[in-house]
Order: sequence, then C-alpha cells, then structure tokens
Amino acid sequence: MEKENLIKEVEKKAQAWLDGKYDEDTKNEIRQMLANPDKSQLIDAFYKDLEFGTGGLRGKMGAGSNRMNIYTVGSATQGLANYLKQAFPTLKQIKVVIGHDCRNNSRLFAETVANIFSANGIKVYLFDDLRPTPEMSFAIRELGCQSGVNVTASHNPKIYNGYKAYWSDGAQIIAPHDKNIIAEVGKITSVDQIKFQGNPDLIEYIGEEIDAKYIERIKENVLDPALIQRQKDLKIVYTPIHGTGRHMIPRTLDAIGFKNVFHVAAQDVVTGNFPTVSSPNPEEPAAMQLAIKKGEEVGADIVMASDPDADRIGVVCQNDEGKYIILNGNQTALFLTWYLLKKWKENGKVNGKQFIIKTIVTTEVIREMAERNGVGFYDVYTGFKWIAAKIRDEEGKTKYIGGGEESFGYLPYDAVRDKDAPASIALMAEIAAWAKDNKIKLYDLLKEIYKEYGFSKEKMIYIVREGKQGQDEILALMKSYRENPPATMGGSKVVIVKDYKSLEAKDLRTGKITKIDMPEPSNVLQYFTEDGSKVSVRPSGTEPKIKFYFEVKVPMASTADWNKANAEADKKIDQAAKDMKAV
Repeated sequence: MEKENLIKEVEKKAQAWLDGKYDEDTKNEIRQMLANPDKSQLIDAFYKDLEFGTGGLRGKMGAGSNRMNIYTVGSATQGLANYLKQAFPTLKQIKVVIGHDCRNNSRLFAETVANIFSANGIKVYLFDDLRPTPEMSFAIRELGCQSGVNVTASHNPKIYNGYKAYWSDGAQIIAPHDKNIIAEVGKITSVDQIKFQGNPDLIEYIGEEIDAKYIERIKENVLDPALIQRQKDLKIVYTPIHGTGRHMIPRTLDAIGFKNVFHVAAQDVVTGNFPTVSSPNPEEPAAMQLAIKKGEEVGADIVMASDPDADRIGVVCQNDEGKYIILNGNQTALFLTWYLLKKWKENGKVNGKQFIIKTIVTTEVIREMAERNGVGFYDVYTGFKWIAAKIRDEEGKTKYIGGGEESFGYLPYDAVRDKDAPASIALMAEIAAWAKDNKIKLYDLLKEIYKEYGFSKEKMIYIVREGKQGQDEILALMKSYRENPPATMGGSKVVIVKDYKSLEAKDLRTGKITKIDMPEPSNVLQYFTEDGSKVSVRPSGTEPKIKFYFEVKVPMASTADWNKANAEADKKIDQAAKDMKAV
C-alpha cells in the first residue's frame, strides 16, 4: 500500500510537469517514464525535489524534480538571486561569476544560470569556456563579486552534474547565508517564478585576463624558484582525466619553470563522457592507469592528475621496487604540509602567528607536524568550505600556510578559497624537484616524514545505497552506531567517542562528557582507541554513500621497519572494518 501511494504521488507530480511550461523534450522523457510498467525510474525522478543543500545541488541529469535540469538549476538560481538582493539592498550593482566544467550539459546550465541572474538585474561575469573550480573562486575575489556559481559534479560519474554556490570571499556558502538561500529556493514553487529570459547587456565574458592573473598568483607562491630552475627538466606526467585542467595546469607548470611535462593523449580529450574511465576520480586506481603507463614509458619522476573540475589531485611515485603507486590523499597532504612548513621556516616566516588546517577525518599526523613546528592548528568539518571559513576568521590576525583533506584536496596559499589542483600540482612538482635535487626518492622522503612524525596508515571504505530506500538504510546505520558503539577497534579498546550531531565527546574510561567546539552539528561519529587509532563514520553530503575513514597507528622506529609497519597496519584496518561491519 505504501508503494502504491508513492506511485500515485509521483505520477501526480509528473503530470504537473506535463501540464506546466516545460520544454517538449522534458515532457517526452516524462511520458516514457509514465508509460513504463516499472515505476522505479519515475519514483527516483520525482519522489522528492532535488534539494538545494549547504553545498548547492548535485544529482543525476534528466527530467524530474529530483534531477539536474534547467528547471531545478533555474529554481536554485532564482532563489539565490532573490537572496542576493536582500543581502545587498544598497549595492548599486550586484555582481556574480559563473564557471563550469567539462560535463555534458555544463555549458547549457552555466548559460541558464547567467541568463537568470541577468534577468534579475545582476551583473554576470561568465567564463568563455570551461575553467578549473579554483579559478572561479579566484575570479570572485579578483572582480569584487558578491557571489558565484560553478556548474560541476566534481569527480562523480558521467550521469551526474552539480551546482556549487559561492559567497563574496570566494568560498562555498556557509551559515547564515546557506540556510537563508535554502529558504528562498524553497519559495520557488512554480516554473513561472523563474526569469529565464536573460539580459545580454549584463553578461560579460571573461577568460584570458583572469587566466593570466590566476597563474601569476600561483607563481608568486613558489617557495624556491632557484630549485625549480636547477630541476626544470624534471620528468612530469600529467593527465586532466578529460577535464578542465587540460590547458591551465600544463600552462601553470611551464610558467613556474618546469619544461618537461608529458601528456596522456587519450585523456587530453575534453569530454563529459569520460571515455577512458568508468569514474573520473583520481582516488580510483583505474582512473590513473593510463597516466601510470605513460610514466613507465618515459621514466617519470612524478605522475599527477586532476579531476574533471581541477580541484582535486592524484599523485603517483615509484616505490622501492620501482613500481608506480598512487599516494593516498593523506600522504599527499603530508608531503605538501611538510614542505610548506620546512620552507616557511627556512625563509624566516614562522613566528607563532601562522596556522595550518585539516578536516577531522584527515590524518592526525598533520596535527603533530603543526605542534612540533610551532604553528597554529585547526580541525574542521569535512568540506573545503570549512577550511575557507577558518581562513576568513583568521584573516588579519594570523597567516594561513596551507590546509587540506584526505579526499585529495589541498590549498597551499590564500589567493583562492577552495581546494586548488593547479596550485597543488605546482607545489607537488616543486617537492619532487627538491627530492631530486637532494638525491632522495619521493617514496623514501615519505618514509622519512613518517619516521619523524609517527607512522599511520589510512583507508576509506564506503557503502553505496541508491535512492530513497538507500537513504533510509544509511540513516538506520548511523542510528545503530550511536546506540551500539563498538567496544574495540582493530584490537585496541575504544576510549573516546565523539558525536558531532550532539557536539559531545565522551571519555569511556571516566564517563566524562565534554562539548565539541564546532560551528554547527553534523552527522559524524568518531571513535578513538587506546593506541591512537581513529575511525570516523559519516554519510556523504553529495553522494548516496556512507563513508568509513580508518586511521591506525603502529610503531616505526626506522625506515627499515616500513614494510613491517604497513603489514601490521593493514591487519589492524581489516579488523577495524570488521568491527564496524563495513565489509
């Protein structure tokens, strides 16, 4: 009976679209879903409205209220336009920047967004073609805009697209603006409320002039130009995985002095179909195989990739056996943080008024680095908007050095307020040049970093649950973990439980409960063990997944113990995953 009622409900919503002012292609797609005896596609397309959340929109493309299309994008943009007028009532001209990635329909959605903003009297700077997400963030600050929108689904499969909203500081929107915008978007209940007819006089195309300024800012943050000059022929393999880094990242590497960059021809083809990969995600080993093959062919010193919107990076180096392996996001963050701290200290820029940031699910070794080097440290929620918010809070008081998250995102300077693949790849290339200049392999340098700051190993496992049923299952899992926390994890006793939904941390040894200092609650659980290991559990905010982040600590007295430490850590992670029923 419940399913029958749901089918009646979605059929009613679908019929409203057929009766409304929607284009004929959209209506034909809906008719096909209605005619299909299997109603699962219809249910998934209409069982809810695609929510404008704190990160914007993300979903599968297609017809329906729960899909990415010009109407759901239009509702979001009209609501954002209405809020901008409320937030800046005395401003003579509100301005926004619009960018997009390589995905199917991204240009269409970007132009739709531009038209709606301009129809509402808002000045639009629209990039003339696809650009990296961080460049869009940079442009907001550079052009003195009040907001911005980037059309991208980041590293998701090709059937997805998304819509990220930004504020005047170039960062993704947080409180109080996020909730206020959501409220305004919720008031758009009819397609008739959306002003689709643009005003061309208010749309200005931007491109090369912003490209040049963005690259110059990255170049200004090179830490050792003489080093790069000495190692200008460092063999670098780079792939954009069909995305927006295709032109900007090789151009950036050239601008800072690297003259020996090898391309992966098949993945230089810019397309939202991502023909060489099943998922355009540098976290996935399969997405990196063509780049690794190229690295083997040319004997690369380092192999790097960016995801389709060029905010995340993948890094590959050779291990002890000469095999090219992918660093995990924590290891890349360790490299970048280590080098930044080293060079800032060498350059006399550390005086106790600097800080670094990581997210709560990222390796605790970064905390150790900050403390030992006498710089401030902050732990923030997952999502780069929280790193950006902390940079804004500290602006004028202390200086940001760098920050990142385990999901392959890093920001090594403060000219941008989102994770930045062009700048991070430039810095990672400089680190590879430093290693070569000092006659040490990158892999051996990684061992030295762990020896100095303590060894840990991390693994992220996720469970996918699609659709409404999947969403319910994920919520039930989180409820179960709260009510029945594990007693042990990977063979070590759980001693502290942090629940970011209640913002309380409980010490299981004493029963003491303390408040967690965070800007708002979040549906995240963390378990800390006696041996310093950590497990974090959270539903993804952008994908139909529940994610488990495992970090285990084991002793490593010298680099000679590397293999032993890794083997022991693997066993602990496997056991911890069983303890959490994540496998």
